[in-house]
Amino acid sequence: MKKIVVLGGGTGNFAVLRGLKNYDVDLSAIVSMADDGGSTGILRDELGVLPPGDVRQCLVALSNSSNMMRSLMNYRFENGGLVGHSFGNLLLSALEKVTGSFEKAVEEMGKILFIQGKVIPVTTHQVRLKMLLANRRLLEGEKEIYLSQEIDQGYKSLYLEPFPKANPHAIAEIMNADLIVMGPGGLHTSLIPNLLVEGVSEALRNSHAKKTFVVNLMNRKGQTTGFKVSHYLSEISKFVGEDIFDYILVNSQKPPQELIEVYAEEGELVENDVAEERVIYTSLLGEPIEAPKKDLIKRSLIRHDSKKLAHELMKIVNHL
Repeated sequence: MKKIVVLGGGTGNFAVLRGLKNYDVDLSAIVSMADDGGSTGILRDELGVLPPGDVRQCLVALSNSSNMMRSLMNYRFENGGLVGHSFGNLLLSALEKVTGSFEKAVEEMGKILFIQGKVIPVTTHQVRLKMLLANRRLLEGEKEIYLSQEIDQGYKSLYLEPFPKANPHAIAEIMNADLIVMGPGGLHTSLIPNLLVEGVSEALRNSHAKKTFVVNLMNRKGQTTGFKVSHYLSEISKFVGEDIFDYILVNSQKPPQELIEVYAEEGELVENDVAEERVIYTSLLGEPIEAPKKDLIKRSLIRHDSKKLAHELMKIVNHL
């Protein structure tokens, strides 16, 4: 059985995992611990727990439990003191308190949801993502960076504070993988934070796995304005230390014009400017999704299609 490791955070991981779960593979998700927005940020600040949001999404994606149970984990309270919180975030935070360990909490929630695969935090240390802009302004936290409209004017550094060591289990997964999938996801907020953890970039360079990058569908205005595929590759390569990717998955399908117009204020479609054999240029677009009610942060509604992604990734796996 081939071992696939998915590296990232947020809704991007969800799309990849949900599709691959339907195939006979050994599946692991390594998840960024830099999230501090929305419900997750409040729980981090008030309870001192590790960020549950991205991990919850991965657990739900890999779940083989009932639709009702998966809906329960994603349910967001719409009023009262819990408004904006998802039940799954609260449960994961409570499990961390009861077990005394975030990893143990993830393991227990995995049992509750009958997950197919593993979900592994990239580090078990409390960290904050920070970015020093070219104008010397310091953005403190993933949420501030996510909301910034100044990043495309240049930044001097992006780092985690304090500088964390990698979870040994995450490193072991990377070294034992047959295929590593990175992306899609927020470039500076979901993908690169994993590379800022000590030992992860080195493991990626040294792993014998084939490596695939799934390019985002949309740019984010003020952050990746005008980015093409080559810009994403060079930005990630800067943090890994070299261009590690054997395959690059790029969407060729255009969303409906009305959706493009809706997103005109936020960003534009990512164009492919890499004419190499490793580029797989194909239709990867999913159906538009409605945003969850009372969500505390705005999320993209133009998404990758899980089945299409998994189909392309499994073609790669079957050639290994």
